[in-house]
Amino acid sequence: MLILSRKLDESILIGDSITIKVVAIDKGVVKLGIDAPAHIRVLRSELIRAVEDSNKAASAEHDESLLHQLAQKFKL
Repeated sequence: MLILSRKLDESILIGDSITIKVVAIDKGVVKLGIDAPAHIRVLRSELIRAVEDSNKAASAEHDESLLHQLAQKFKL
């Protein structure tokens, strides 16, 4: 992992087409501006983890009676 220090209005370049710029620093919160081509997804990692956790929880939860009802409908 590369660790860089940047000040307000400073930026870093990733490849030829992605720029990350420090646009604000306030009370310990750093706001970043990200300029990337439209075909590159830019997502917050905590949202991805939340969706993954939600999907895992949903797939782990099942009601045996509902499965039995479905089996009866399809005569399995």
